[in-house]
Amino acid sequence: MRESTWVSLLLLPLLLLPAPLWGGPQDGRREPEPEPEPEPERGPLQPYDLLYASGVAAYYSGDYERAVRDLEASLRSHRRLRDIRTRCARHCAARRPLAPPGAGPGAELPFFRALLERARCSRSCQSQRLGGPASRHRVSEDVRSDFQRRVPYNYLQRAYIKLNQLDKAMEAAHTFFMANPEHMEMQQSIEDYKVTAGMEAFQLVDREARPHLESYHAGVKHYEADDFEAAIKYFEQALREYFNEDMECRALCEGPQRFEEYEYLGYKGGLYEAIADHYMQVLVCQHECVRELATRPGRLSPIENFLPLHYDYLQFAYYRVGEYVKALECAKAYLMFHPDDKDVLDNVDYYESLLDDSIDPESIEAREDMTAFVNRHNHESELIKSAAEGLGFLYSEPNYWISYGGRQDENRVPSGVNVEGAEVHGLSLRKKSPPKIGRDLREGGPLLYENITFVYNSEQLNGTQRVLLDNVLSEEQCRELHSVASGIMLVGDGYRGKTSPHTPNEKFEGATVLKALKFGYEGRVPLKSARLFYDVSEKARKIVESYFMLNSTLYFSYTHMVCRTALSGQQDRRNDLSHPIHADNCLLDPEANECWKEPPAYTFRDYSALLYMNDDFEGGEFIFTEMDAKTVTASIKPKCGRMISFSSGGENPHGVKAVTKGQRCAVALWFTLDPLYRELERIQADEVIAILDQEQRGKHGLNINPRDEL
Repeated sequence: MRESTWVSLLLLPLLLLPAPLWGGPQDGRREPEPEPEPEPERGPLQPYDLLYASGVAAYYSGDYERAVRDLEASLRSHRRLRDIRTRCARHCAARRPLAPPGAGPGAELPFFRALLERARCSRSCQSQRLGGPASRHRVSEDVRSDFQRRVPYNYLQRAYIKLNQLDKAMEAAHTFFMANPEHMEMQQSIEDYKVTAGMEAFQLVDREARPHLESYHAGVKHYEADDFEAAIKYFEQALREYFNEDMECRALCEGPQRFEEYEYLGYKGGLYEAIADHYMQVLVCQHECVRELATRPGRLSPIENFLPLHYDYLQFAYYRVGEYVKALECAKAYLMFHPDDKDVLDNVDYYESLLDDSIDPESIEAREDMTAFVNRHNHESELIKSAAEGLGFLYSEPNYWISYGGRQDENRVPSGVNVEGAEVHGLSLRKKSPPKIGRDLREGGPLLYENITFVYNSEQLNGTQRVLLDNVLSEEQCRELHSVASGIMLVGDGYRGKTSPHTPNEKFEGATVLKALKFGYEGRVPLKSARLFYDVSEKARKIVESYFMLNSTLYFSYTHMVCRTALSGQQDRRNDLSHPIHADNCLLDPEANECWKEPPAYTFRDYSALLYMNDDFEGGEFIFTEMDAKTVTASIKPKCGRMISFSSGGENPHGVKAVTKGQRCAVALWFTLDPLYRELERIQADEVIAILDQEQRGKHGLNINPRDEL
């Protein structure tokens, strides 16, 4: 049975998400002043797990006033405990630095003296501020998980309802829902509260909102509205908050660690082995803070390319307000993550050309905050890898800065673009004819489904192995797919992160079936709509397999929902294509009138299909050409439910005319007859669907209400 890491994580309850962290802005050089906390209770700080247990017990006994009092107190205690731990860690790091070993006999003693002093400082600081020993605040994994998932707010919203405090109930409900977006009952409760209380969405408050994420999203909104001054303000604030929260995340990693390979109490390792094992646990935890800070509450995956995106937005925003030095600093900071990003490299060249003659471009370096951050991150990575090899534990460095999360616009500045020849393939030095198709070419098989309308066959489309069908999708299905597209699309997805991979005049967005199902499970889009994406792609596969009368199974090679949008202000006198003429499994050579079936072409693809979702745009016609990539043999106007399918070889060169207004959306499908090249994400999606179907059958069979009461 295949093991799918993501599938197993997807279908588990969200018990393993990291606790949200808090922080405030800082200037990058001085330690920030802590934000004011509620006045602590008199006497020792009460353990939050005891207060939580008391609040839950009061809730079930119907004592809602005591439930609210103790649950709110547990949340304050939880925040206060975390704040004390981070403050003490930072305080002791400054007061008791770990000095390097001295020379001669006992050289290690200064290090261990500093270590002991740091431990004594930490224990004393926490005990003094907690009003008792820190050991009183060790809680179980179950309680820790409840606070990570914001379960106390679920109890609170119900208790506040019983006390007729709708505003506080709504606040608690919204805070819970932000970390549990799959909880449909809570979503309905929020809608009911809004109707009852007359509150609008903008009045909702997330009591556990993470400042750096709030500032980042505010920056994106202002950026997309072309308010670059405000965007700069919020992105810079987001960075200050990010680095402050990074410090707090790292401090919290210095707490107790769990050893995976053995029970801690039975551990008999030597002094240095014990120190090294524990320190590596701490260091890996600290190294993972970049993932923690990029992950929204209730989500399984981090925001892609999160930290680099701050500098990507900033470099263009500073350019738009005329601050070219700062634009250059931010562009060079981005290149520390992605040194080969051609778009940003072009921007660097352009910004340097805008500098005053008195400024030496070589003197402008990447932002100091990012330089220090990346250097530390790289040193940690080297140390962890070295330790893994020397101490014999497994470690695989994740790609923290995955680059296919792009800004929501062009990555290049307008004056820095040179797109001539961008899509010209290099000619192979070893010319060879494409292999002949090793199967009988047949067509005209049954369409399998009612209401599908046959339009044209290969002869009518002036080619080989081509078919045009209508009504593969209904109008309602088109609307639903178009709606779900807006919730799952990522700019540059499927195009190696490039916003405009084929033309600088259009923006490309995409999403896979697996991502759609993941978003559906997380509640970010309706699961029914995500399932529709899966179902219609399977419907298309069956139609293609049947119509072309294939004797063997047709497998998915790649499934991709893609929308291309005409960029305003860039459509005058366009003479380019939205997608240049190409073939799907070979390198088209128009001059030689050949198509070379060799890498980097996807030589394993056998059939292709495009299922269109809309027609409310201008341009965007699909065209077939001769091998010369010039002579058009057929032109097809997309519309809802229309599907064009064809064999993927050099017999079917094709492209897309420029989209000059609006947005053109379609489901693009590529198929293979070779099971070795089956789409991995499709296999995982099949497993997700099978598990969901099995769960649904189980619920119906046992008559279980699928909604969780709490």
